[in-house]
Amino acid sequence: MFLLSLTYLVPFEEIEPLMASHMTWVDTHYQTGTLLLSGRKIPRTGGMLLARAESRAAIEAIVAADPFTQAGAVHYDIIESTPTRIAPDAGEGWLT
Repeated sequence: MFLLSLTYLVPFEEIEPLMASHMTWVDTHYQTGTLLLSGRKIPRTGGMLLARAESRAAIEAIVAADPFTQAGAVHYDIIESTPTRIAPDAGEGWLT
């Protein structure tokens, strides 16, 4: 499992025109099952995504294809983790 923390490197005015293509990228990875959750940081300095993939290399390739990354508008911190516990009411499938 991977926590992806993205930080804007440019003013939000430069992020906004890229948002539609970024959201298409996000939607694609929800459809494939790679992304599990996503959202904005508060204050709005970037975003957070929870993802699963076979390897760090696979996640790095996915991040490299993000239109934000391709435009040089964000930096991603990729944190890999092996979850071992989950809240009882969180639902099934999170650790797989």
